[in-house]
Amino acid sequence: MVTLRNVELEILRFHRRLAAAALVVGIGLVLIAARAAYLQIWRYDAMSAQAEGNRTAIEPLSPVRGDIFDRTGSIVARNHAAYGLEIIRSETPDLDDTLDKLRQILALSDQDIQKFMRRARDATRREPVMLRQELSASELARFAAQQYALPGVKVRAMLVREYPLGATAGHVLGYLGRISMADREAMLDWPDEMQADYRGTNEIGKRGLEQSYEQDLHGTAGYLRMETSARGHTTRELERVPAKAGRTLSLTVDMRLQQLIERLYGQRRGALVAIQPHTGEVLAMVSMPTFDPNLFVGGIDVESWRALNESIDRPLLNRAVNGTYPPGSTYKPFMALLALSSGKRGPKTVISDPGYWMLGEHKFRSHGDNALGPVNLRTSIIQSSNVYYYSLAYELGIDAIHAFMAPFGFGQRTGVDLVSESRGVLPSREWKAQAFGGKRGQWYPGDTVSLGIGQGFNSFTMMQLATATSALANGGFRVTPHLVRPAQTSGSAEDGASAPVSLGLNPQHLAWVKQAMVDVTLEGTSRAAFAGAPYLSAGKTGTAQAVTIRQGDKYDAAKLEERKRDHSLYVAFAPADNPQIALAAIVENAGFGSTGAAPIARRVFDYWLLNKYPSEEDIKAVAKSQATAPIGVQRDAQSIPLEFIRRELN
Repeated sequence: MVTLRNVELEILRFHRRLAAAALVVGIGLVLIAARAAYLQIWRYDAMSAQAEGNRTAIEPLSPVRGDIFDRTGSIVARNHAAYGLEIIRSETPDLDDTLDKLRQILALSDQDIQKFMRRARDATRREPVMLRQELSASELARFAAQQYALPGVKVRAMLVREYPLGATAGHVLGYLGRISMADREAMLDWPDEMQADYRGTNEIGKRGLEQSYEQDLHGTAGYLRMETSARGHTTRELERVPAKAGRTLSLTVDMRLQQLIERLYGQRRGALVAIQPHTGEVLAMVSMPTFDPNLFVGGIDVESWRALNESIDRPLLNRAVNGTYPPGSTYKPFMALLALSSGKRGPKTVISDPGYWMLGEHKFRSHGDNALGPVNLRTSIIQSSNVYYYSLAYELGIDAIHAFMAPFGFGQRTGVDLVSESRGVLPSREWKAQAFGGKRGQWYPGDTVSLGIGQGFNSFTMMQLATATSALANGGFRVTPHLVRPAQTSGSAEDGASAPVSLGLNPQHLAWVKQAMVDVTLEGTSRAAFAGAPYLSAGKTGTAQAVTIRQGDKYDAAKLEERKRDHSLYVAFAPADNPQIALAAIVENAGFGSTGAAPIARRVFDYWLLNKYPSEEDIKAVAKSQATAPIGVQRDAQSIPLEFIRRELN
């Protein structure tokens, strides 16, 4: 029997349930309102962008890479239009089957497949990976007929980097190569806007100017914003921001001169740097052997890489700025300046040269053990007396030598506008202590003696030696060498160029040393190479040991392996009274500077000062160290065309 009290209890329970339900609903509504407010007010910008992203797609527009010209306006790096074949692996059901079909259509080589696989390792499955960078017209036609059966394979119009001079100046230019995982990791340290410029870019500068001026050459990326359907298909273009092309570089290098010097080296190894002494403009920077940067565009094949990387001649080493060598007797003009500046010796101080110099019981020998008799500062340079500079170095001591030579730039980076320049070694007590440590790191008097003739621990680059020689030529001012001419349109600071720095040298001291260097070409060790020259030049030959000869042994090149023979060096500038060009050259394992390096310098000066180009007979003879003064009939330099390579598509 239902009582009144039971009815009241049921009504009370109902009201409680109703209140609880109302509370739950209320809390839910509050949460919904709060979430809506959060999304629509505080998260409005982000959610709006996400919604817009679902509706639109952004496609980066890669910029056109800047061209590179030499000082005469000849093109040395450019882009040409081509059609490449790409594969998007996420859209390809069976990659192996697709590659087999493409082999039949395009006659793909094993190298093409190897390059593709290497590129694929550095890309996601959704990214297009280049299979063949350039297709001929017939290949395009064959692919178009079969494209329906090759999902995920696409043709892309593109610009391909090209180096029309082939191997000429390979170390100067560097090359363009695919962006590796290491490159991508390095890019993470770049500002966001710089990283954005590389979306859609597959290649980046490697080595040389392509790397050093990467940001200038690359340009600024643009983008295309498109409206897309739910299936991802483009419905219409919403916005287009064009890419900004990279900057064009104008070099200080004369490629006709560069190409001539490379021919004069022939199959020999070495380096030559020629500079305008007053401006620091690099007229030629040769490193032999060189390499063809076209091999690297799009990724080098395994065989070519192995041939370059494993060659005993080390063609990838830039000997001009990374190869370090003892300067040999080319160091003597600088030591002579130190003798005068320190007051240790005057221009008429006479030293007896019996063909050797003794320190305790150790005999420091002259080359060939030739006694020169009494020599003064002038004849010590002309006849290249070792004894004069052995004794001078011992009298001066290591501290004085290091302090005087450092301002010339020895053992320091010159500041040339190339990345990864080597410092070389200008020895000091501190350097040896750090390099060897312990007892071996102590400095001994014998260490100092060899420095006087440019041997011992001395180790410099040809860029350093050419820069120091420029300071002798221009009256005692150190210039910063540079390969790119000052910017004229970008509004940026001058590239590589900076104000000359005075070394505070006494003009009379310089005059005495320079006159002795002139006499080297008239009556000294380079007189044969400069016989008949209608201008006066100043120079100094050098012969530097590649390996140490034991004290009791006598040097005999014929009994040594070719790579153990002495290096041939020469430093010079011309005309002597108003220098327009200065250079430093080394020919590895070629013997005396007078027969290996000096003849090359003569042809360089004839080209630059007289506009004369050697005969073919002469070039072949110099390349084998079989000519000193020019032979045959010289030609007008501007009549000799640059040797461009001929491009052939697969």
